[in-house]
Amino acid sequence: MNADHTAHTSHTPKIVGTVWGLLVLNTLGSAGAKTIVPLPRSLIQMVTMGALVAAFALALMVNLRLRIRASAYVFLLTLLLVESVISSANLESGFGALFRCFRLALFVGTLWLLSRWWDGSQTFVRHHIRMYFLVLGSVAAGALASPGAAMPDLYGGRLVGALWPLTPPQIGQYAAVIIGLTVLLVLDHRTDRTSAAVVIVPSLVLLALTHTRTATLGLLLGLALAIGSLILTSAAARRFFVWAVLCATVAAVGFASALQAWFLRGQSQENFSSLTGRAKVWHALLTAPRTTSEYLFGVGLGDKSFGGLPIDNSWLAVYNEQGMIGIGLVAAVIIVLGGVALLRPPSLSRACAIFLISYCAIASYTEAGLGDASPYLLHLAVAASLLATPAQATPLSTPHVPRQRRPRWAQRSEVT
Repeated sequence: MNADHTAHTSHTPKIVGTVWGLLVLNTLGSAGAKTIVPLPRSLIQMVTMGALVAAFALALMVNLRLRIRASAYVFLLTLLLVESVISSANLESGFGALFRCFRLALFVGTLWLLSRWWDGSQTFVRHHIRMYFLVLGSVAAGALASPGAAMPDLYGGRLVGALWPLTPPQIGQYAAVIIGLTVLLVLDHRTDRTSAAVVIVPSLVLLALTHTRTATLGLLLGLALAIGSLILTSAAARRFFVWAVLCATVAAVGFASALQAWFLRGQSQENFSSLTGRAKVWHALLTAPRTTSEYLFGVGLGDKSFGGLPIDNSWLAVYNEQGMIGIGLVAAVIIVLGGVALLRPPSLSRACAIFLISYCAIASYTEAGLGDASPYLLHLAVAASLLATPAQATPLSTPHVPRQRRPRWAQRSEVT
């Protein structure tokens, strides 16, 4: 660990990492595959919601003076929260919409309290990697304990969470994000290769077992953009880029049929072209009649579904639940973070932020989550912490310096 990292983390209480872990637990969700030990959904919801309440309470306890940093990202989320309350107030989506607004309020409030420690360092990157690596560890443990439950026929033999109900896209997302961040850390010599291999190799195996195309494309394209931002200033990034291009060329030539089979997942051409049925739901959502209020504000926070089917698109989910105003706010989040990242000088923090922003933007096409408390908002929160400028240490008050009395001979000399 280098001196810069030590200097930054020495001012960050350890309890902040615990708060971040509780936020991760809250965003794992309660719906997914059947687990080895059946867990009632009500129990899972109680655990996840309890984790969010505990995260807010701990963040408040460690930041009693309510010291926060100006953050365009959290400010835009606050506006999205206000818009969500307005859209949910008519109870078109039931009382569950107001409960989701309360959850989003606790989530955004916790981010405001944590913003005090957003200083452009990699502190939250390391928290992010550790917490999601623990989640993937539970997935691996479930696969070892019961391979049949971890790769059921219901999901086409794709890897799911057998201890905690996690779907293949969730596992693929977590694996892709920590792989990308760890690669960037090792390129900048912020971690040793052995530690990086411990994270990257198992995560790659889990990613491959999920057969998640979105996560794979997000990882590859996000890393390409992030490493591209370092090419002019990092020899290690240039070497990695060259080797990556060579390996990709060899894989494309030598394993083209195997890669195609993995990518298609045994689907027909028609099913693949309709994005596994997503396009039908999207068309039905876009052609459904809407009032002016629903068009502008949406129908209120829901379960990201339409007609009983998952929407699986962040922009259409926001359009359905928070209307065009919500889409404008979410687009502003991506544009502001991306614009700030482009204006920053080349650095590891900038590269990690570019990776996270680009990954979320790519995944938003086939995954929902940008309009509500979710892992995607946590990824973007890490990006916001990386783009924050270090706080300048200023004294609380100017010390009083007593005026020295001049000797009489000096005063007389001035008169003469």
